[in-house]
Amino acid sequence: MKAKLQVLKKLGVRVGVGGAIGGLAVAAQAQTTSTAPDFTTLTSSIDMSTVSVAVLAVAATMVGVYIAIKGAKIVLRMVRSA
Repeated sequence: MKAKLQVLKKLGVRVGVGGAIGGLAVAAQAQTTSTAPDFTTLTSSIDMSTVSVAVLAVAATMVGVYIAIKGAKIVLRMVRSA
């Protein structure tokens, strides 16, 4: 069992080192690119106003649910203590 664990540890170290070297290669390649890609043609036609309204509506619903749960806990605590 100990031998298997040590083999796994060695493999983990090798994978970690390989991942770090691969990450450095990607970072070096990213630094050599002088201009960023231009996505204005893709993003100019997207309207995010409806998405933001939907996200806020979901957040408000979640807040309402959390308040209801908290209120129920308070009422149950009051009933149990009485």
